[in-house]
Amino acid sequence: MPQRRPGLIAFVSCTFLTVSAAIRIMLWGMTPAGSGLKFHLLVKAAVAGFYFDLATLAYAILPLALYLILVPRRLATHRWHIWVLRALFTTFLAVLVFDVCAEYLFFDEFGTRFNFIAVDYLVYTQEVIGNIRESYPLKAIFSGIAAVALAASWLLRKPLERGAALTFGGAYHRAGLLLLLPALLSFSVVNVSQSAVSYNNFANELAGNGVYNLFAAFVNNELSFTRFYRTLPQDKVNGRLRTLVAERNNSFVNPKDERLTRQIRGEGTEKRLNLVVVVEESLSAEYLGVFGNKEHLTPNLDRLASQSLLFTNLYATGTRTVRGLEALTLSIPPLPGTSIVKRPNNGGFRSWGEILNSKGYQSKYIYAGHGYFDNMNAFFTANGYSIVDRADFEKQEVTFSNIWGVCDEDLFRKVIKEGSKSYAEKKPFFSMVMTTSNHRPFTYPAGRIDIPVKSGRNGGVKYADYAIGRFIAEASSQPWFKDTIFVFIADHCAGSAGKTDIPVKKYEIPMLVYSPAHVKPGRVERMTSQIDVAPTVLGLMNMSYRSDFIGRDILKDSGQPGRAFISTYQKLGYLTENELLVLGPRQYAAQYKVDRKSGDAKKEPVTDALLTDMLAYYQGEDYLYQQRLNRIR
Repeated sequence: MPQRRPGLIAFVSCTFLTVSAAIRIMLWGMTPAGSGLKFHLLVKAAVAGFYFDLATLAYAILPLALYLILVPRRLATHRWHIWVLRALFTTFLAVLVFDVCAEYLFFDEFGTRFNFIAVDYLVYTQEVIGNIRESYPLKAIFSGIAAVALAASWLLRKPLERGAALTFGGAYHRAGLLLLLPALLSFSVVNVSQSAVSYNNFANELAGNGVYNLFAAFVNNELSFTRFYRTLPQDKVNGRLRTLVAERNNSFVNPKDERLTRQIRGEGTEKRLNLVVVVEESLSAEYLGVFGNKEHLTPNLDRLASQSLLFTNLYATGTRTVRGLEALTLSIPPLPGTSIVKRPNNGGFRSWGEILNSKGYQSKYIYAGHGYFDNMNAFFTANGYSIVDRADFEKQEVTFSNIWGVCDEDLFRKVIKEGSKSYAEKKPFFSMVMTTSNHRPFTYPAGRIDIPVKSGRNGGVKYADYAIGRFIAEASSQPWFKDTIFVFIADHCAGSAGKTDIPVKKYEIPMLVYSPAHVKPGRVERMTSQIDVAPTVLGLMNMSYRSDFIGRDILKDSGQPGRAFISTYQKLGYLTENELLVLGPRQYAAQYKVDRKSGDAKKEPVTDALLTDMLAYYQGEDYLYQQRLNRIR
């Protein structure tokens, strides 16, 4: 009697590998001009990509191997069995075509293969599926997927039948061996960091496999720094970090303690001003006219910039909203893996909100959407903030919304209302405000701007700017306006793709500090990190407080050179005026000479001095975090 199993496995494997190679070619065609993908890099990416495709196949083939082992021989030899195989193969093809579409849309949006963002797409299904429904013609896409799968199944019906009819000895043993492949090979040998085949990030993306990357991101949400990254002796790291955080009018509470708790003494009379920090979704500096954009997308922000303290060399710490919120709230460098916002036991820090609460402020996190997304409500509640999110908007307070939340105009009216409540109670207030309108599907109220809805990022930016203009106009009529500082800053940039490990230009964000009665307009050219925002604004208010911040008051002359922290979920970057050092898993280290204006980078040897300072910040903060030495409870 013929034994059919291994032939079918070979046919399905070839189909999978062919589609995976086609996806890689498709993404190569999508890389922008000037990406630096020379022939030798494409060859390396193709070889590494085939390696990851095989690793992914080792997992993908498991259901078929189990089926061929468990299916009764009587059924396997029945004349109707081929129709069962055709149905299963058509479903398999539909999944592959769906993956092609998903990888295309994801790469088009983010410039990368699947990563932590894609994990969020699986976890937060309501918001994400709603966003996809509002952004793409799903009926047409799924109809197309079904049509392509059916057509391909019909065209491949003869090879499928031949594959199913091939005879091999020991079929059960061969199929059983496939069950061990993930454990024997993929799980123990393959690591997602092996896709880093060069210093060109586009080549590294092509070298991976999207499905493998997706599950690797899901598993590796927190990476052990001491296990995977270069390190120095901890006492050396701790000592250097104590030097780097030293500032004028700044002294350690206990110089002999491993904690970095300092007493910050304000320089002048303390200003108990209200504070509104507006965190704008994906507002890259490149969209503002004051940074050179010629499309006139931000007339209100450009006008405010001339009336504000404008920071012109500010860098986001990461590529996700939770990274920006972490940096702004806790003033710490990004740790490898996911943001602290999304980790368990993420409370008890001496956050920006906790510091102001100790001075009698009412600290609130005000979000346009539902704050359970990305664990935001849990994080802010555990760190001194009360929550105002989509669930707290009355029906009459919402004039427009999409799956992500209410439009920016509605959000800002709520901010004004909450500020007026605190003012009526004679309480100073601190509002951390997170917007959502500058986000796919880029929908907003009609008639506000001259760009139609769903027209792309430019429409989202221009509407966000329009809403800011209205916000300032409406807030200016409030009795508390004169004694309020408004900070406008982005959570991260609109994209992070680039040809280097961490493309510096993709992390530039704007910050405006606006308070006509209290903050003199000007420009701050000094390099600034997102983790410096809280201590800098508190310095403008002449606040005295206890701090565990790693960030510094950028307006003080600390004598330390400028630096910034930029990261992906695995790679950590340390940026100085003209150097970038990148660390990654498996002791990876690469140093570049960078031109921050153009973004050009040239690889050079790693220097001990730069590595020591970088590890002082990153390894030092990891130690404080793991030992809970930066918590107040």
